[in-house]
Amino acid sequence: MSFAKLAVSAIAMAAVSATAAAARDNVQVTGSSTVLPYSTIVAEAFGENFDFPTPVVEGGGSGAGRAKMCEGVGTNTVDIANSSSRITQKDLDTCAANGVTEVMEVRFGYDGIVFASDVNGPEFAFTPADIYNAVAGQVAVDGAIVPNTYTQWADFNPDMPAQDILVLSPGTKHGTREVFDERVIIAGCKATGAYDLFLATAEGDDDRAKSRAANGACTTLRTDGRNVDIDGDYTETLQRLENDKNAIGVFGLSFYQNNTDKLRVGTMGGIEPSTETIATGEYPVSRPLFFYVKVAHLDVIPGLQEYVDFFVSDDMAGPNGPLAQYGLVADPELAATQEMVANRTPMGPLN
Repeated sequence: MSFAKLAVSAIAMAAVSATAAAARDNVQVTGSSTVLPYSTIVAEAFGENFDFPTPVVEGGGSGAGRAKMCEGVGTNTVDIANSSSRITQKDLDTCAANGVTEVMEVRFGYDGIVFASDVNGPEFAFTPADIYNAVAGQVAVDGAIVPNTYTQWADFNPDMPAQDILVLSPGTKHGTREVFDERVIIAGCKATGAYDLFLATAEGDDDRAKSRAANGACTTLRTDGRNVDIDGDYTETLQRLENDKNAIGVFGLSFYQNNTDKLRVGTMGGIEPSTETIATGEYPVSRPLFFYVKVAHLDVIPGLQEYVDFFVSDDMAGPNGPLAQYGLVADPELAATQEMVANRTPMGPLN
């Protein structure tokens, strides 16, 4: 369906929604800095093609956005939380305790996590083991766990540049941190043998508890200045990288693709990140992108249902839509998401 057709049908839908009494007449969205540009593109197109005000979209981080959504029900609370990591059961419990009993989970596509350096610097071919050895607080050397004293990439991999280590990692409040930890740091910890060494001395009542302890040891990063956590958005990471040309920054694929004049991307496991390699599953570091909708607001906030429908439409989130042009990898199961949204299906408990 074209935007022109959408605009015509929107007039009819708006006539119905306009009769609903509400303290505000615009959709309010907050959350992930990764999802922010996608959401903004949709909001602007929605405002141009529908007879509703343009939704207000703000950043602030995935966790912060979910926390705001869970503050309660009412027009003084936000309608949607954007998130680059999946909501947790703890979030859902907080929501329920505050009266937000039904939340709709909308997965609208995928994004890749890339490792990029200054555009004029050397080329990097990373593996998870390289990133782990660069940023971990403790590493495996000759079958033993020792404090990380590596200062250059070539110290642990002679095929890498003799460049000082400085990694700008996503902070613990950043939505990117979860996939960074799971797909890169823990994977690298296992590849170097450090995980097995941590596991051998881990405390816990069962194998699961010991595994959690080993994972925790793997994801404890160095604090000597070689790794710097960035809790802000990717623009902050880019600014830090521009200030120190030795830095390696962690970015979302779409952000990198819009800053290729400043950044050179590294391969991961021999695969260059792209929408194609993420869609096929070749590139090993990718993650789904979500937004979460307060179901109780769907009949209260004019345009909310229409905005959600529009966001996941083929026109917007499909492989030929503007979100794909910006860098989104379309979800192969988008049709199922569209049906779920149309039926207003709330998500169930996660455990």
